[in-house]
Amino acid sequence: MAASSSDLLLSFEEALERFEPVLGFEVHVELSTATKMFSEAPNPAAPGADVSVPNTLVAPVDMGLPGALPTVNAQAVRYSISLGLALGCSIAPSSRFARKNYFYPDLGKNYQISQFDEPIAFEGSVEVELEDGTAWTVPIERAHMEEDAGKLTHVGGTTGRIQGADHTLVDYNRAGVPLVEIVTKPIYGAEHRAPEIAKAYVATIRDIVKSLGISEARMERGNLRCDANVSLRPRGQEKLGTRTETKNVNSLRSVERAVRYEIQRQAAILKDGGAIIQETRHWHEDTGTTSAGRPKSDADDYRYFPEPDLLPVQPSLELIEELRAALPESPTVFRRRLQADYGFTDAEFRDILNAGVLAELEETVAKGAAPAQARKWWLGEILRIANVRGVDAGTLVSPIHVSELIALVENGDLTDRLARQVLEGVIAGEGSPEAVIAARGLKVVSDDSALIAAIDTALASQPDVLQKIKDGKVQAAGAVIGAVMKAMRGQADAARVRELVLERAQS
Repeated sequence: MAASSSDLLLSFEEALERFEPVLGFEVHVELSTATKMFSEAPNPAAPGADVSVPNTLVAPVDMGLPGALPTVNAQAVRYSISLGLALGCSIAPSSRFARKNYFYPDLGKNYQISQFDEPIAFEGSVEVELEDGTAWTVPIERAHMEEDAGKLTHVGGTTGRIQGADHTLVDYNRAGVPLVEIVTKPIYGAEHRAPEIAKAYVATIRDIVKSLGISEARMERGNLRCDANVSLRPRGQEKLGTRTETKNVNSLRSVERAVRYEIQRQAAILKDGGAIIQETRHWHEDTGTTSAGRPKSDADDYRYFPEPDLLPVQPSLELIEELRAALPESPTVFRRRLQADYGFTDAEFRDILNAGVLAELEETVAKGAAPAQARKWWLGEILRIANVRGVDAGTLVSPIHVSELIALVENGDLTDRLARQVLEGVIAGEGSPEAVIAARGLKVVSDDSALIAAIDTALASQPDVLQKIKDGKVQAAGAVIGAVMKAMRGQADAARVRELVLERAQS
């Protein structure tokens, strides 16, 4: 269903005057193990996995073939315990898998192996930092292991959705990818900061996952996905309102926008005496709206029962303590250390956090760039382009390419102006910075003879300027420098051109 343009929205301010928002989040993290959760098939979520050919990273278990039995991926269990510990959760001495029965066209066995009433991790909390430095604690109900579903491609329509499609193709490559689903308790008291808290929470989960090294956590690739639950209740009412669940939101910016939109949409319905339908919603990035998906089932409707083919997971206390001892520093401590190491002021560092590019900036510095230069590019040209396109900056270009671009500027191979053109080419998919330079012919002209020829031509065409320079009015050299830079199509070092202009004028 296309996003509805007829949804009436209450202003955000009026919505909060009338109603209290209550939030909840389910974040799915694809684990980057070598193989899948219950089979020996290669994991498409592993770094460098080739997912270009459908239905090639599969095993009989993933296809749901008769007689194929699952086995638990031990590394996925270790990763799940580490994540649970990092979330401040207790680790269950015994947990087990269950069958979640639901029509899954992209799971051959037509049920999902998940965890229901016996999750591996439970009762935790995460502290997130908001834009002004305020700390907010998000309560965690559980983190449980499960398998991902495959991917459906709807063919023949105009929107890529099932409505209007001629047929649907099923790719089982992703079926069986190890997942951890992190479920929060209801979040009360968020008020006007609800959208900001949503974004900060998902960003913090991403930071934790990346610091543990258990997932690439690339939202645009689906490594980390958020289902955002929003309900409203009239001021002074204790009973919770009916919630909606906006599914698979895949960017920090979209999480923030989706929560804000649902608050405004639901408030408009409730104000007019309508009722909220408990349902899933689809987020539409292009229009900034949600649309109805399917009626949301409660747990009883899934007919959970224990998975008979798998034994309970019973990690030893020694393993749990080993993994606890190996935990990295918390995101809050890490950010404070990073700020000190990079020498950024509180305001400078807050700009980085608010732009959502801390992980990208850190990786850029790790590849050799100076912190100040990395900050300049991520918060400058890259963020500008991201804002124009309405996407997260981290989705446009990789940190390795940014570090290469900075190195080319530092080495004198590019001016800032040329580097911006190279960046545009990289973002357009033309390859690495070196490939874009070669294809577009953008490298700085470092041959003095070529520069001198252009300078002599410019001086000869402006004899009055030449005389002024000879008379000591060096500021007049700007006209010649401008002419030379134009002749060289901007591919010259302006400082070097100035040196040569003054030198040639006096010769």
